[in-house]
Amino acid sequence: MSLQTHFIPSLIVFLLSFPSYYSLPGISKASGYDASAGRVYPWYPSTIQGRNFGSKIMSSKMGRSLAAVKTFNVNDYGAKGDGSDATEAFNNAWRAACSSSQGSVLVVPKNKNYLLKPITFEGPCKSSITVQIYGTLQASADRSAYSKDLTRWLVFENVQNLAVEGGGTINGNGKIWWENSCKVNDDLSCKDAPTALIFYNCKNLVVKNLKIQNAQKMHVSFEKCVGVEVSGLTITAPADSPNTDGIHVTRTQNIQISSSVIGTGDDCISIVSGSQKVQATGITCGPGHGISIGSLGDGNSEAHVSDVTVNGATLTGTTNGVRIKTWQGGSGSASNIKFQNIEMHNVKNPIIIDQKYCDQDKPCKSQSRAVQVQNVLYQNIKGTSSSSEAIQIDCSEKFPCKGIVLQGIDLRVGGKAAKAECNNAKIIEKGNVSPSCT
Repeated sequence: MSLQTHFIPSLIVFLLSFPSYYSLPGISKASGYDASAGRVYPWYPSTIQGRNFGSKIMSSKMGRSLAAVKTFNVNDYGAKGDGSDATEAFNNAWRAACSSSQGSVLVVPKNKNYLLKPITFEGPCKSSITVQIYGTLQASADRSAYSKDLTRWLVFENVQNLAVEGGGTINGNGKIWWENSCKVNDDLSCKDAPTALIFYNCKNLVVKNLKIQNAQKMHVSFEKCVGVEVSGLTITAPADSPNTDGIHVTRTQNIQISSSVIGTGDDCISIVSGSQKVQATGITCGPGHGISIGSLGDGNSEAHVSDVTVNGATLTGTTNGVRIKTWQGGSGSASNIKFQNIEMHNVKNPIIIDQKYCDQDKPCKSQSRAVQVQNVLYQNIKGTSSSSEAIQIDCSEKFPCKGIVLQGIDLRVGGKAAKAECNNAKIIEKGNVSPSCT
């Protein structure tokens, strides 16, 4: 009798505190949520290099809050999912979800197509929030709809503890923008175009399992964010689509990008000033311009990028491989950078440092100042180059590159050894390095 007295109350307490992932009220397959394929945050307990990104660690108390997650389906706010304008419905659904004191899930149902004009999902929110995109979000092709701000389409701003996932599609409908680009038609004046998906000033952020395609300009940008986990993205656009970077990282710290396939008309991943502690693993890149740090220092500006690791990538048919590019006249530094375990297949310029980068019609004037490039490791990089010079390291005379290490490099052209052109750089070679800078 004494055993029953203690055991039964303990069992009840345990059951009440156990996290309930698959019986959340209001979330069903009918609304687009597939319990077997996804998880409902909040918050996402994850670590990068031992650092907890979730601000709330899973516990029995958290289990009780998970059971109280509230669902907001965009269809309940007037979205039809038939290709008609759903901007107002999404706005209203977001406001309701963001103002909920419970953890909330915003559901975009599958097998539906939602047309959206520029929209900002703005925080701060009262609790953590998950956006489950199962259907398709399609950008308005009416360029006049972007008259207030030509640089943005979908924006998540000032949101903490946010997850965006679901396996759905974000379609930037970019063809009309590419056709009106000065990079496609020299007779046109150069104008800006929207980035398809922007995360601005977000903290504790998960973005995973999405298809992002045909962006007007860049596909997804992380700006001024802290604690970001990105995985399972498939990003595609034609090879000749202008300025369509896959993933752009600026002024962002502690971000991990993994297991993603990117093929666009510009950099697969671009990392620019203010970014620190950036990791990219399991990246498939091509077509595109490769994986780039920079450009940095344009307009004589000061730029800083540090602690970047690209470990495990396959690049195919890209116009560059792993690249650092800086403008003359800039200042600051690009330091503590590692490119490791990378396969190149028919890549032009597989390894390149260019401190004289110039992306303008008129030739750039020679300047003595430069962004300092230092402590860069290229390790276990192998494959084929489509250019005779597989390694191009062209650094500043006044600010030569320092601490450049080449280790285990084997790059060939048509079965033969490639060439290396290395200027104004202090280079250390370890093990077999072909081609060699010495």
